[in-house]
Amino acid sequence: MTDLMTTPTTRQDADGVLAGLDPEQRQVATTLDGPVCVLAGAGTGKTRAITHRIAYGVHSGAYVPNRVLAVTFTARAAGEMRTRLRDLGVAGVQARTFHAAALRQLQFFWPQSIGGTLPNLVEHKASLVADACHRLRIQADRTRVRDLSAEVEWTKVMLVDPDDYVRVAAAAGRGEPGGLDLATVARLVRTYEDVKTDRAVIDFEDVLLLTAGILDERPDVAATVREQYRHFVVDEYQDVSPLQQRLLDLWLGGRQDLCVVGDASQTIYSFAGATPEHLLDFPRRHPGATVVRLVRDYRSTPEVVQLANSVLSQATGLHARARLELIAQRPSGPPPSFTAYDDDVAEASGVAARIAAEIRAGRSAKDIAVLFRTNGQSQALESALADAGVGYVVRGGERFFSRKEVRDALVLLRGAARSALPGHDLGEETRAVLGSVGWAPTAPTAAGATREKWESLQALVVLADELAQKRPGATVSDLVDELVERSQAQHAPTVDGVTLASFHAAKGLEWDLVHLVGVSEGLLPISFAETPEDVEEERRLLYVGVTRAREGIHLSWANSRTPGGRATRKPSRFLDAVRPQAAPAGRRPAAAGASKQRGTGPMTCRVCGGALSVAVDRKLRRHADCPASYDEAVFEKLREWRSATAKAAEVPAYVVFTDATLMAIAEAVPTSTADLSRIGGVGPAKLEKYGDEVLEVLGS
Repeated sequence: MTDLMTTPTTRQDADGVLAGLDPEQRQVATTLDGPVCVLAGAGTGKTRAITHRIAYGVHSGAYVPNRVLAVTFTARAAGEMRTRLRDLGVAGVQARTFHAAALRQLQFFWPQSIGGTLPNLVEHKASLVADACHRLRIQADRTRVRDLSAEVEWTKVMLVDPDDYVRVAAAAGRGEPGGLDLATVARLVRTYEDVKTDRAVIDFEDVLLLTAGILDERPDVAATVREQYRHFVVDEYQDVSPLQQRLLDLWLGGRQDLCVVGDASQTIYSFAGATPEHLLDFPRRHPGATVVRLVRDYRSTPEVVQLANSVLSQATGLHARARLELIAQRPSGPPPSFTAYDDDVAEASGVAARIAAEIRAGRSAKDIAVLFRTNGQSQALESALADAGVGYVVRGGERFFSRKEVRDALVLLRGAARSALPGHDLGEETRAVLGSVGWAPTAPTAAGATREKWESLQALVVLADELAQKRPGATVSDLVDELVERSQAQHAPTVDGVTLASFHAAKGLEWDLVHLVGVSEGLLPISFAETPEDVEEERRLLYVGVTRAREGIHLSWANSRTPGGRATRKPSRFLDAVRPQAAPAGRRPAAAGASKQRGTGPMTCRVCGGALSVAVDRKLRRHADCPASYDEAVFEKLREWRSATAKAAEVPAYVVFTDATLMAIAEAVPTSTADLSRIGGVGPAKLEKYGDEVLEVLGS
């Protein structure tokens, strides 16, 4: 908490920081005295504006770097901010998440304010909540524990005392968290606090609560913090909770040196206590505040921007008045596409085929994303991409820096840094080091773990090349320092694979091509979005998804959940004003040996060629009285094997193989993996996973 020496700067440095900013961004960068409120639409360069504001303040002599505190909501965003500031010649600025900044202060002031050692911080509430349930004799499975953990978190970020919980939760329409009445939940919240006390631990919300408590009760500590930090920047201000706002107010202590940045139309975390009211009420709470609107969209094509604007044009309530009309700055691109599929499996297969074609045409896999509303939608997409031979990364899975190959690589790079000679090319040195642990110039053809390991190492190679380009003369030691800093901030480099992510997890990211799947009633808006406010948040989720796309956007939905199921689904109401009245139908690729179906006409029997009606077996594509073109006994044996395999893996049967694929296998009766690989629906991943078992079934 002590001051650092600053580096002398020149007027030329300050003016150079402003180069390339548009008029609104320049206004943000040059308005150094608060309060400042920046209303920044998606893709309008808000991070650029606020990092240049900090850099301009430092280079002009108005700011001392270590007296600036910039807070945001994810470690990745904080890491990106620090990287940009360093590239602008500014070091020493504290760019952290709310929790990281508060934890640093809590660790520093705890001994003198409370005494003793700070209690251990638990990352997950599940075991604590489960213990509280046990004490209250509440039956709690994993789902209930998860829901109650979220409710405990909500009470804390909303500053709700357990004694007031029933009244406040009822007014907020919290329903019955975990299927329990509100009075029982209130008892559980109290017991949860007892469990923490007994275990001598604190949770993440306690970090903010305890820091705020110390600042509120110890004027000397508050004075020290306010002396240290003179200027504040808050990114994603629409996501601030009452608890975070309370801490921010204590940091400020009534001062006005505050710049906030946000977009009410991207408020998608209200279930966790986020509210845009602080952003929208900022001019009222800070009379005389400078308000700047960033609406020039540099990310997306006019077609994507028009779609995003159209989605929000139907918004109602508070957010309708707060929306920003984006103005595209990029050249024109392809129009958005809207596709209806027969079922979820067909949708996943169709999207995977489209992505595979894009990659064959030269687009990098890392520039493509598939976004969905619920994590449960990921499984079918993973299977379809694997069948198509397309590598993918599930955002929200194992953290990059926790992967064994990355940890091993960092150990080797540290060793290489100690013996590296100056003047050597960083990229070549990195390739030489990582070559000993599995990196190669070309990607392996196999899918699965081998491909994932290579992609992790390739991401490190790409990062080394980028560092060498940005900082000529950079060494392996510099690369290690970069990786250590990124590891601490969980700011992972980009892995070369198609990204699979939920709409929530995609916030703050962008790709050239984005597929939005499952855009249907019941999924978007989700079925439990019952109030008008809930539905409007679902609309904002779609807006966030659309604005992730730079060049192309494809929206799709399935008419039924399972193959052969009733077509009861409808496209999302959010598409009513933006999609063609009859979107083209997407069909599942025909199985091997089947005649190809074109357009949206009637399907034909694979045996006699006659038209199929909805009354016959469309799933197997033959009339009931037509003889099967495959050995039905073999087909049934394959179905039995699939059922047992799916049950053991706890996945739906179609994830292993669809009926159409089993039918094609029974028809061809392959005798080798090479023969099996030629059958539609048997991609490299499934061949590796199930090939030997299928051949064993056929051999029996």
